[in-house]
Amino acid sequence: MTDHAALLDTLRQALYTQPHGTLCVAYSGGPDSTALLHALAQLPAAQARGLRAMHIDHGLHADSARWAAHCRAFCATLGLPCDVHTVKVDRAAGIGLEAAARHARYGAFAAHLHTGERLIFGHHQDDQAETVLMKLLRGAGPEGLGGMRTERPLGHGIVWRPLLALPRQVLRDYVTAHALPCIHDPSNDDRQLARNQLRHEIMPRLQSHWPQAAISIAHSAMLCRKAADTLQQDWLAAYETLRDDSSNSLDARSWLALPAALREPLLAHWLHTQGLTAPTTAQRQQIERQCVAQDGQLPCIQWPGAEVHVWKHRLWALAPRATAEWPGDLRWQGETLMLPGGGRLQLEPAAQLPMTLTVRPRRGGERIKPAGDRYTRELRALFQAGAVPPWQRADCPLIYEGDALIAVGDRWLSERAEVIFGQIGTRPRWIAAT
Repeated sequence: MTDHAALLDTLRQALYTQPHGTLCVAYSGGPDSTALLHALAQLPAAQARGLRAMHIDHGLHADSARWAAHCRAFCATLGLPCDVHTVKVDRAAGIGLEAAARHARYGAFAAHLHTGERLIFGHHQDDQAETVLMKLLRGAGPEGLGGMRTERPLGHGIVWRPLLALPRQVLRDYVTAHALPCIHDPSNDDRQLARNQLRHEIMPRLQSHWPQAAISIAHSAMLCRKAADTLQQDWLAAYETLRDDSSNSLDARSWLALPAALREPLLAHWLHTQGLTAPTTAQRQQIERQCVAQDGQLPCIQWPGAEVHVWKHRLWALAPRATAEWPGDLRWQGETLMLPGGGRLQLEPAAQLPMTLTVRPRRGGERIKPAGDRYTRELRALFQAGAVPPWQRADCPLIYEGDALIAVGDRWLSERAEVIFGQIGTRPRWIAAT
C-alpha cells in the first residue's frame, strides 16, 4: 500500500468508526497538519460533516501573521473555511514558553469549538513515542506513560487523534507526493527545547539500534493507557470522597493513605480541573511528606504554574500570585473597591457611607475589639481562630476610621463599625481573590 493510500484509508476508517460530529482540523500550516487537512478534503465523508480548519496565531514569531495568511490561502484552494484566532501567550506564567503557548492555544480551541465538534490533530506514532519518552524522563506513572489519548473532551467538543498508529514518514511522503506548501517554524529546530532534543538527537540514535523503537514505545503506551483507564475507576471514586465541594480541597491524610498508583493521577486530575499544572515526582513526594505536618505549621509546595498548601489536614491548590503592592491607603465611601491583592470590598446591600473610611493592608501587630467581645484581640489570633486561610490573610482589607481599626474585612467588626454600617442598613463584604 502506498503512503498516499495508507493515510486516506486510515482516515476513511476513522470517519466510519466515529460517524458523528462536525470536523475541524487544528491547522498549524506545518507538514503534518497540512497532510491531514488535504487528505480529509479528498474524502466526501469528511466534506459532508462540515470540514473546516482552525489556525491559532500565537504572535511569537515575526512571520506569524504571514503564516496565518498562508493557512487561509491554502484552505481557499481546498474550498474550506479557515478560522484564525490570535492569542496572547502569558510569558510570565512561570511554566515556560512552550507550555504557556500550548495553554493559550488549547484555550482558544476550547472557546471556538462547536458543540459535539471533533478537533482533529495530525499527531502520529512518532509524536506519541516522543511524548511517552518525555513522560518517562519526568517519572510519570501509567497515566502519563499512556501518552496522548485518541479522544478527550475539550470545551464543547472533542479532541481527536486518528493518526497515532501512522509513522511520521507517511505524512511527510504524502506532502511530497502532492507538492503541498508548508510552513517551517524555526522553533522546531531549537534543540535547547526538550522535545526537539528528543526528536533530532535521541530518537534517531534509538532507531539506529532498534528500528522498531517508535512502534514498540507506542505499543507500551497503549498497554499503559489500558492500565490507567482501569485504575481511573478507583481513583475517581476516591476523588469524590476526598474532595470537599465547597472549598475544592482534598483530605490530605486520606489522600496519602491511597496506594501510589491512585494517589498520583488523583492529584493531577484535581489540579488540572483547576487549570493548574501537575507536580514532578520530587514535588509530589514533598507534598506527601508535608501531609503529616503538625498543627501550627503551614507548608506550601510551589512549582511553575501552581502551589499546594497543607492546612487543617487538607490540601488546597492555588495559582501563584505576586505579592500585592498597595499604592498607599485607599479612601472608601462604600463603592465596590478593587483591592491590590485581588478580590474586592463592597457593601451589601449597596449603599453610600456617611463618611470616608480608609482601607489598608495588614502590616503586623494590629489589634481590634470585636463587637460583643470583652477583650481586644490580635489579628493573628483572630485569623487562626476564625479559620481564615493563611494565603488570604495578607490580602484581607483592614477598615479604619481615622487611625482606629474598626473592621477586619467582613469577619470582625468593632462596636463603632456596627453603628456606622447598621445606621444605613448594610454591612461590608470582602470577596477574596481566587
